[in-house]
Amino acid sequence: MYGVGKRFCFGLFLVAALGESAFAQRALTWQEVRDRFEASNPTLRAGQIGIDESRAQEITANLRPNPNLSVLADQIDFGGGGPPHGPFAYLLSSASVDFLWERQHKRDLRLESAQKATAVAISGQADLERNLLFNLRGAFIQTLQEKAILNLAKENLAYYDHVLDVNRERYKAGGIAQVDLKRLELQKVQYLSDLQTADVNLRTAKIQLLMLLNEQTPVEQFDVIGLFDFADQIPPLIDTRQAALDTRPDLRAALQSVDKAKTDYRLAVANGSTDPTLGFDVGRNPPIDEYIGFSVSIPLRIFDRNQGEKRRTQLDIDRNDRLAAATRAQVFNDVDSAYATVNSAVILLKPYKDQYLEEASSVRDTISFSYQHGAASLLDFLNAQADYRTVQVNYLNLVASYLNAASQLNLAVGREVIQ
Repeated sequence: MYGVGKRFCFGLFLVAALGESAFAQRALTWQEVRDRFEASNPTLRAGQIGIDESRAQEITANLRPNPNLSVLADQIDFGGGGPPHGPFAYLLSSASVDFLWERQHKRDLRLESAQKATAVAISGQADLERNLLFNLRGAFIQTLQEKAILNLAKENLAYYDHVLDVNRERYKAGGIAQVDLKRLELQKVQYLSDLQTADVNLRTAKIQLLMLLNEQTPVEQFDVIGLFDFADQIPPLIDTRQAALDTRPDLRAALQSVDKAKTDYRLAVANGSTDPTLGFDVGRNPPIDEYIGFSVSIPLRIFDRNQGEKRRTQLDIDRNDRLAAATRAQVFNDVDSAYATVNSAVILLKPYKDQYLEEASSVRDTISFSYQHGAASLLDFLNAQADYRTVQVNYLNLVASYLNAASQLNLAVGREVIQ
């Protein structure tokens, strides 16, 4: 009986272990999060459909005008016609086909304009992805930041629990007063509050990330992993500017819009030309048995020569030129602003990493040791603990600010120049 119970307990343990591993999910890196986002985000997928629609318009633009077929049956006598003539004795019948002959390469220009519209749509989609990836990167960084703060809160609480254990022993030995021990125990509430706040903030950051990924994974089963640190070196500003000019999809779209406007103007000029309609007909006209004929119809474009569209498209070239210049200026503004923010964050972070973190830890440990041996006051001990926590949190917030600034710089450039 004992053996059966033992095997039953082991079976329950095995099932629980397998269940936990089944629900556990490997932490995702930034590249994996990005791949999932690009594959499943509904806004990006809707934008891709817009590109497909633009390509469908290329098919329409390249179509030739349809020919027209006309059939005629005339001079049917229903009045008094009879033998030997009958009602169809003098039937006039004919069939004709005519089609519009487009001149000045109108169809080619329509196709070229539609293709350039597709190129603009592709650049617009790339710009949409650029901005959405910035939002995704921000949510990813926020999750890493909250994970780091949660780990710090756990470490601080564990450290303070150890301090409380030591001072409880001191109280039992008569080394400190009861009121000092109670003050120390009351201070633990702050560490518990930090832990709970960090846990809520981490869950909120994960929920935001899951929303962008369009996933329904429970928060407990979702996690990300990445380097939460800063780099001392950043690329030179002149290289960053040039990379932005070469890469930014909104600037590329603006330049493509200028090129498309020029094509539209050429199309408007071509549409102002005269297109003849060529016709061919065959029929029967008594007393002549059969005949064939040809026709040419030429519209006299005396009043309407597409003047308004010519003027509009010509103005559109100037408008898009100015918009491209404004976009170029915006690119420089974005890059310079983001670059200055990244550089400022690096300047602030260096002394933290080189000096302040180590000093805060050293001061905390020294004051804690001194207090435990009666060489420091309770106030000094509590202040040292608070200063350490403040320095550590400030450092993590600065790292997050650096990563967000780096993400802003990547957004300004149009590609990742800082990983």
